[in-house]
Amino acid sequence: MIEFAVNGTLMRGLELNDNLQKVGASFVREDKTAPIYRLWTIADRHPAMLRVSENGQAIALEIWSITPDALGAILLSEPAGLCIGKIVLDNGQEVLGVLGEPFLCEGQKEITEYGGWRNYINR
Repeated sequence: MIEFAVNGTLMRGLELNDNLQKVGASFVREDKTAPIYRLWTIADRHPAMLRVSENGQAIALEIWSITPDALGAILLSEPAGLCIGKIVLDNGQEVLGVLGEPFLCEGQKEITEYGGWRNYINR
């Protein structure tokens, strides 16, 4: 099993969480990143998180347990411009998770100040 970090619509109670449920993933815990990320909303449909070298903040996310095959299925169902990469948690642990490609954030609204997607959509 792989620990997998999600920071947007795959989280519990949100619109694409069924994608995780369908592949047998199980919720492990809520967590947050190290303060080295920034977050954008992509047309208010989903977020994109990027690692940055300056002015990063901690971003809220969820950790799920998932098989390697299921991880591949999830990646194939993600919107274009989102990818799987290593995410550094606030305790220094690295886990695989959803990141955005830089081009995806160009011209989009930055929402880092909210500390996470759920806080942004509940504003």
